[in-house]
Amino acid sequence: MAGSLNKVLLIGRLGADPEIKQMVNGKSVARLSLATSQSWKDKNTGEKKEKTEWHRIVVFNEGLVNVIQQYLKKGAQIYVEGQLTTRKWKDEQSGQDKYSTEIVLQGYNTTLTMLGGGGSGGGIQNDTTQQNNIEDSSQVSNDMDDEIPF
Repeated sequence: MAGSLNKVLLIGRLGADPEIKQMVNGKSVARLSLATSQSWKDKNTGEKKEKTEWHRIVVFNEGLVNVIQQYLKKGAQIYVEGQLTTRKWKDEQSGQDKYSTEIVLQGYNTTLTMLGGGGSGGGIQNDTTQQNNIEDSSQVSNDMDDEIPF
């Protein structure tokens, strides 16, 4: 359908260590539980309130899965860009159809960036427009420009 977009952008903290599993085809998949919170002050009582939403993140990109396995732990703050997907499955105990809605990071135009904490932030992207912390080459010192023979 022309003119449609399925893109999810979230910043939150991991509620548990990432879960890495092997698929039937031998590739790895990472499952993350991401919490996003909003807080406000109740107008009537003045007390601070908070609401937390939990999001299931599924990462199929092999490179991202390896980085997730090495560097992400419970409590890590991350930024993700992916697509919203709902999948249907059958509950083995009840035999009823169940549905799970997840944010999927697969293919191009998906992003996972580690945020916060002691310089540990750095971009991990699977995007043709790499926006990682690449230094702008135009800022490199031009002291030797006169000596370059080409």
